[in-house]
Amino acid sequence: MIDVFLTALFNIISTPNLLGLSLAGVMIGVILGALPGVSSTMALAILLPVSYAMMPGTAMVFLIAVFSASVFGGSISAILVNIPGTPGAIVTQFDGYPMARAGRAGEALSYALLASTIGGLLGLAVLTVVAPLIASAAMQFRSPEFAMAAVFGLTMLAYASPGSTFRGILVGCVGLLVGMIGFDKLTDAARFDFGSRVLQNGIDIVPLTVGIFGLAEVLINLSAGGGIIARLPKIGRIFPPAAGLPRLVPSMLRGSMIGTFIGAVPAAGSAIAVALSYAQEQRLSKKPAEFGKGAPAGIVAPEAANNACVAGALVPMMTLGVPGDTMTAVLMGALLLHGLRPGPLLFADNPDFVGIIYGSLFTSILLTLIFGFVAIAIIIQVMKIPRNTLMVVIATFCIFGSFAVRNTLSDVFVMVFFGAVGFGLHKLRLPAAPLAFGLILGPLLEENVRRSLIVSRGSWWVFMERPISLVLILLSAAALLYPLLGWWRARRAMDRTA
Repeated sequence: MIDVFLTALFNIISTPNLLGLSLAGVMIGVILGALPGVSSTMALAILLPVSYAMMPGTAMVFLIAVFSASVFGGSISAILVNIPGTPGAIVTQFDGYPMARAGRAGEALSYALLASTIGGLLGLAVLTVVAPLIASAAMQFRSPEFAMAAVFGLTMLAYASPGSTFRGILVGCVGLLVGMIGFDKLTDAARFDFGSRVLQNGIDIVPLTVGIFGLAEVLINLSAGGGIIARLPKIGRIFPPAAGLPRLVPSMLRGSMIGTFIGAVPAAGSAIAVALSYAQEQRLSKKPAEFGKGAPAGIVAPEAANNACVAGALVPMMTLGVPGDTMTAVLMGALLLHGLRPGPLLFADNPDFVGIIYGSLFTSILLTLIFGFVAIAIIIQVMKIPRNTLMVVIATFCIFGSFAVRNTLSDVFVMVFFGAVGFGLHKLRLPAAPLAFGLILGPLLEENVRRSLIVSRGSWWVFMERPISLVLILLSAAALLYPLLGWWRARRAMDRTA
């Protein structure tokens, strides 16, 4: 796999079109990631239709550059104006903003950029080594294992979603139903189409993701109001003192390892990784009181974890066909859009494409490091644009992007509908991500459950008889029962104090 990675990397670097596309993706990703209200998921969702006209490898070079760079971009607004551009940058603001207020914004941004590079490279190294091993083991999967892997992914997403686990499960089940709209692949019978020809072909992943992650965020931001974001602090010196960098290397390494492994857990997400890495550094520090007041370790550890999550989240997507987070769910939608099914067969049937994913991630990490400082100057100007104006521009992109996929207005209506659904879920404090996960994993779950039951002649014991399937069932059950255990303990504690 190393030789495939090196070949793909050389091809990207030596091809001006691919290198230019990766650079464009990096610049767009950093800028969109830095804008409050425009998350990495939203950036990918609104740019997903742009990739439709590209070849699969070219599209992945562009989208992974946007994905990787937007994760770093989120730290820029967190440091400069105390508003994280992405969820993973929430912890970065704890020490980044106090450092910026002290006139050291340039140093804080440099710490974040260097840590992002280290975390991204270490995460990629782990991905390159671990992913083929998992894919090799997953080649032993049959229909019961794939079905239970889909259940496990949905359960973990519901467990990790904000709020109640059972609310996440409820939204995920709605996503499963959305995935069943259209003609049944086995019987060719129309389902849930309500007599509409538009729905007979099913709900496409692009308008749904653009609506629920793009237009919904626009509606949320517009409803909140707001003008120009804030008065920006002085940048000051750009490069931090070289003498202090070696002391921060252990923090970067610890954050990278936490981010890689947390990112590889389906639906765990970068928010958990950065919180754990920050808490770990504060616990290990000889001066824990400095955290929250501009400690460099409080910046580099969560930023390394945040960017290591990028490669970590690609592990379950590429090896099992289960999205690691909402961003890889959109990337998975891009693969499906180009006729590629993520999973163990991707390594066996398309090893060159896997190499392109590795090479494009490596290229985007280095380009982000090289051009990160240039992007900061551009972002400072972009951040002065009134938020309402920016949201209208993004909404326009959502409309044109949804239309461009199949050149039909019905996709625009679907996008608007799911944008309203996403806005409604936000108002009801329900997580939106399980809806997209349900649409992506629903067909995989349904197809493999039905195939398993056909082979077993209707016996549900087929899922219990295979060891891997049984383990996935037990893990899913544990994730569902754990919140009940916490509720039971809290209830007993209340009874004892009463």
